[in-house]
Amino acid sequence: MRSTVGLIGVVLLVGLSALGAVLGLPLKVLGIAWVAFLAMGGGVWLGRREAGAGHANRLVWGYGLASGAMVTSAALFLVPEAVGHHVAAGGIGIAVGVIAGYSAHTVGHRLTHVEGPFDALSLRLAAHSLADGAVIGIVYATVPALGPLLGLAIVSHKAPAGYAAAHRLAANGRSVTPLLLPAAGVGIAAIPAALISVPAVPWVTGLVFGFAAGVFVHVAMDFLPQCEVGGEIHDLATSQDDGHALLDRLRLHAVASTSFGGVVVVAAWVLLSGQV
Repeated sequence: MRSTVGLIGVVLLVGLSALGAVLGLPLKVLGIAWVAFLAMGGGVWLGRREAGAGHANRLVWGYGLASGAMVTSAALFLVPEAVGHHVAAGGIGIAVGVIAGYSAHTVGHRLTHVEGPFDALSLRLAAHSLADGAVIGIVYATVPALGPLLGLAIVSHKAPAGYAAAHRLAANGRSVTPLLLPAAGVGIAAIPAALISVPAVPWVTGLVFGFAAGVFVHVAMDFLPQCEVGGEIHDLATSQDDGHALLDRLRLHAVASTSFGGVVVVAAWVLLSGQV
């Protein structure tokens, strides 16, 4: 059943892409949707392949790159847009997004005890991807002059996020196929949103951007590499002969990977936008 959910996501993305192409949807929206899918899908494949290899260092870098890129993308692109459209609504949206992410994370823990089509991690990532896509679709529907930079920045964390999520699921003996739904989620939400004429109401746009930023930040916090006792990285590292020494080194790698993820997003923004 869980595998079916992921495959349904792929079918929806293909069908909506065909519909968008027929109806004349801007190619940049379709391009961003498929870049997000291929990036996260590639990360999922790599994370699944290496789940049994015991590479604690690679796991730290997968988590760190994802987290750093997501925090920076939210701060650089979504937060300014949210408060730029409407200060109060943007701020409310950010708060609601963080609280919604926390609520889904906390209540979603119950899903780990129930056999169903979703695990808690895939559910949170699917909600996050749908929020990404809604923002991309609404933005390009209301402000078509925007280039692809904003959309690409929003999905810049997809590859490391897919790697980290797949590694976590596979290491716990769970299928990674449901992650195909969050991989396709950007396009599933972006294409219909871009096809629908949305009134350019500042407080609505600010609220949507703020919500997406809040969910971004929460999921980014969830992916921060945790090297403390009882965590996944701790268990993997201490299973080796030099576990404690390795864990000390991994703490430095956690900081470096998270910082590097943010630097990459900023560097791409500088290069593509011509900012100094």
